[in-house]
Amino acid sequence: MNSPNLIRRITDSQSSLRKSEAKVASYVLENLDEVIKMRIVDLASESAVSEPTVIRFCRAIGFDGFQSFKLQLAQQLGLGSVFTQFAVEDSDTVADLLNKVFDTTVGSLITVRDEINPAVLEQAIDTISNARRVEFYGFGASGSVAADAQHKFFRLQLSSAAYTDPHIQRMSAISLGSEDVVVAISQSGETQALLESVELAREAGANVIGLAPQNTSLSRLCNLAIYVNMEEDLESFTPVSSRIAHLVVIDVLATGVARHRKPLLKEHLERLEKSQKALRNPS
Repeated sequence: MNSPNLIRRITDSQSSLRKSEAKVASYVLENLDEVIKMRIVDLASESAVSEPTVIRFCRAIGFDGFQSFKLQLAQQLGLGSVFTQFAVEDSDTVADLLNKVFDTTVGSLITVRDEINPAVLEQAIDTISNARRVEFYGFGASGSVAADAQHKFFRLQLSSAAYTDPHIQRMSAISLGSEDVVVAISQSGETQALLESVELAREAGANVIGLAPQNTSLSRLCNLAIYVNMEEDLESFTPVSSRIAHLVVIDVLATGVARHRKPLLKEHLERLEKSQKALRNPS
């Protein structure tokens, strides 16, 4: 997939670029704000390449020239959708951490939003809306997303469950049928226990919707894959932005299902709200 997010596209293309073009890519990624103010001769000089190499770099990532590349880069930066993981420094203040965490998370969410196919989301919403039962599978941080999803869909009067134990997942998977749906959630798309549960669910006839990165074992195994392309730095303090992205995608699915089931839900949600108010502190 050729990502609509320019920063992601440059990052993903680095391994396939010629050595000289990769030097331009590296310089651009490290100096985003400066590059939008540069002339082609400036970028060539700073990257230690020729001007024709800069043009070849622009064409390699889908542009007809330097100006059109620079225009989209400026638009991307203006939207704040810069796909980067930040680094925590010992000298960072709490204000620095606040800005880094929020800016990175917002940028990551915009990147994921731009890369998701709305037609796939619509198909997933239709599939869940018509399901007899919906089960959510995940481990670790994805397990908390599964639990949140079960809570949201339970409110929509859908028979739902969340399983984060591999043994219970497997037992559940073999009991499913053609009217049932599994939503498998994974940040890596390669968790072996989850793949085994999904295989059992598929063999039992269930429809499986996956929330995982593209070109992973899970996304290839599912009936329907919603690509959440995030890279996590597992060796740092950085927040798990992919967990947040998964939660937002679940919200989109729940909102879509609620719209489908709106005629059935009005009285139910009013009763639910009334019952919840009774639990709150009257003061």
